[in-house]
Amino acid sequence: MELSVTAFLIICPMTFLAGFVDSIAGGGGLVSLPAYLLAGIPMHFALGTNKLSSSMGSVTASIRYYRNRFADLFLCLPSIAASLTGSALGSSLTLLVDEKWLERLLLAVLPVTAFYALRNKRFDLKPAGLSRCRALVLSILISFFIGAYDGFFGPGTGTFLILLYTGLLRLDPRTASGNAKFVNMASNLGALAVFLLNRRVIAPLGLCAGLFSILGSYLGSGLAIRRGAKVIRYFILAVLVLLFGRILWDMLG
Repeated sequence: MELSVTAFLIICPMTFLAGFVDSIAGGGGLVSLPAYLLAGIPMHFALGTNKLSSSMGSVTASIRYYRNRFADLFLCLPSIAASLTGSALGSSLTLLVDEKWLERLLLAVLPVTAFYALRNKRFDLKPAGLSRCRALVLSILISFFIGAYDGFFGPGTGTFLILLYTGLLRLDPRTASGNAKFVNMASNLGALAVFLLNRRVIAPLGLCAGLFSILGSYLGSGLAIRRGAKVIRYFILAVLVLLFGRILWDMLG
């Protein structure tokens, strides 16, 4: 596939922004995927190439959170397996259920979720921890069901993981973000493997955009690590508003 310079000029800056946002609060695909489509990349190639660039950013952010001790591998590793299993189930459900039903449900749920994120005191206070066994069970369940959502529909997966990890697992926001990056990274890499096997990835474009995603993810995760709960909360609210607008636009269109 021939690529114009304009495609790189449109996609690369947007993947930088997507990596920045995604490394803090999830939802980077809401920024990057429209850029691929705007540049004239066909849908399946846009999805596959976006997975390549976003996966590069996800790996970067995951490593940075872990090196700064804001990722809990005891919870992450089983949750990765649960997310992959859920994602496979969700992908199968897309063949049976119209995703419009989920879009309608999200239109009702997202304002409530945004209100919860705004008022959630666990973003400001150090939360009381659960027992390790209970936290592990909850983490596996959350990762499975959100993984299924990712396979079925997808947008905002990392954001929902962070909200549930803080709300139910009572993790601090930075550790929740780190765990969410690992779990979401696994589902991204699984999807990327499928797109690569089906030759739906434009490697030169994806690798170039991936460098910008790495830079955005590195800077974004650094900001979240330094500034903590406050910046994570505001970015989550921005992602939820963006997701609400995208779904409403698709339904009206």
